[in-house]
Amino acid sequence: MSWRDAMCGEPRAADVGRTLTLAGWVARRRDHGGLIFVDLRDHTGLVQLVLNPERAPDGAELAKEIRNEFVLRATGEVVARSPETVNPKLATGEVEVHVEELEIVSRSTPLPFQLDEENVDEMLRLRYRWLDLRTDRMQRNLRLSGSVVSAIRRRMEELGFIDFWTPSLTRATPEGARDFLVPVRLQPGSFFALPQSPQLFKQLFMVAGFDRYYQIATCFRDEDLRADRQFEFRQLDIEMAFAEREEVLAVLEEAVRASFEALGREPPPSPFPRLPWSEVMARFGSDKPDLRFGVEIQDATEVTRGSEFGVFANAPAVRFLVAPKAFSRAELARLEEVVKEWGAKGLAYIVVDESGEVRSPITKFLSDRELEAFKAEPGSTLLFGAGEPGAVARILGLLRVHLGDELGLIDEGRDEFLWVLDFPLFELDEETGGWTFSHHPFTGIAPGHEDLLESDAAAALSQAYDLVWNGWELGSGSIRIHRQVVQQRVFKALGLTEDEAKEKFGFLLDALQMGAPPHGGFALGLDRFIALLAGEPNIREVTAFPKVSSGADPLTGAPAPVPADQLAELGISVVEKKT
Repeated sequence: MSWRDAMCGEPRAADVGRTLTLAGWVARRRDHGGLIFVDLRDHTGLVQLVLNPERAPDGAELAKEIRNEFVLRATGEVVARSPETVNPKLATGEVEVHVEELEIVSRSTPLPFQLDEENVDEMLRLRYRWLDLRTDRMQRNLRLSGSVVSAIRRRMEELGFIDFWTPSLTRATPEGARDFLVPVRLQPGSFFALPQSPQLFKQLFMVAGFDRYYQIATCFRDEDLRADRQFEFRQLDIEMAFAEREEVLAVLEEAVRASFEALGREPPPSPFPRLPWSEVMARFGSDKPDLRFGVEIQDATEVTRGSEFGVFANAPAVRFLVAPKAFSRAELARLEEVVKEWGAKGLAYIVVDESGEVRSPITKFLSDRELEAFKAEPGSTLLFGAGEPGAVARILGLLRVHLGDELGLIDEGRDEFLWVLDFPLFELDEETGGWTFSHHPFTGIAPGHEDLLESDAAAALSQAYDLVWNGWELGSGSIRIHRQVVQQRVFKALGLTEDEAKEKFGFLLDALQMGAPPHGGFALGLDRFIALLAGEPNIREVTAFPKVSSGADPLTGAPAPVPADQLAELGISVVEKKT
């Protein structure tokens, strides 16, 4: 017996007269007082079955029991529809199958929601995820995901990369988030950590002489969930020995282009644009700028030195945006409330109305030189930020994105990729007041900046790079440190003693003393990348079995308590959290 010899989306006019066996799920059943019509569905599409009691009396009787999402197997003749019943919205709309044999393979209980129902509560969707995954949306998304991963694998192997596997039980290393810990029954009080990335393992592959590594790696981070973040996620992980930065970037561009091609989309032109981090922050106020619209940040610090407007004169930095709209007072008041939520104290402005007339409460304090610098086209508004440079950049960067959305400035038909280069090596840890790493502690130092480690760490640049697509960070990478003495100096700058560095990273330091080649790599967040390719705002829509924002899994009920005897065997006791 064959369950089927054709898929539901395949029958066409050329098949008229053929007898086919189909199998799938019932999308809809309609009883027309004699004839019964059933829309049968699988992942390829939908076909109409016709059950006529004169042609198949047993099948027609059985069809009275059919409900949505029953699984059927049907054999019948492909027949052309009459011209007035052709359905141009269906690929199979010119034909129907007149059933001769019908079998109910599997029945369904009443459904918690219909597959074509809109605005279904997400918790309900995830609780019955097997049902949700049958919807056209989820079928499309997960199959798209599979196509992208297959295309990436093919391209990586064409480029000479080898697919390696790395352990999921490892040692905790500082990667910027909390670790998920795994207790060890044989060693009570000791724990494995689930990897936040295979960072050190892939570097060790380079030391071992495997000069082109890749992996579709599953990684784990215990951090708050959001639209683009899950506890567990996949990344395209690569590492290359004897490679310069441009060689690494070229490989990632190949992976991106292969993904577009696999989906029948025009791939973005290569090479992608490159900008240094300092310029990106100055122009866009974000290290992941959306380049599909303008409204760039402009600097007014120098021109406002000595200004009679005290807010400008006393601020370390003064910058502004020019919005292509003459805002009303009510609109400006709303914008001020928005920026205050981000930490701004207020929002100075100059409006140039459609006639070219200027209105603003601050112009009376500004010199002719300042007013000349702040000239703008009629029908626009200058919006100012004044304060510490980092805070001003952040707030104006957020305001820029807000304006892009509110004013419809973003060209949704464009794809803009960008490499952001030359990040600072360190950033200040607000909690400790000391230095912490911008990317990770194994990031290479920009040529000529090694001596800044001890003399001016704030000025030291790294060999790190990020890939950005339409305002979303897709991933990060860097040329790594391959000399043990330099790695020790970085650890020292981060506040680690020699003993602490040896305790945490002794195996890496040993490896770097035994013939480590220059190397670099990258990690591309696959789930985020696929969500963007699918046009989805949330990676849960491209993840088969995701967690919700609380960290819970509505499908399985995880996480869940475990029996006391199991905890005792692991040497663990649970401490009640005080409220």
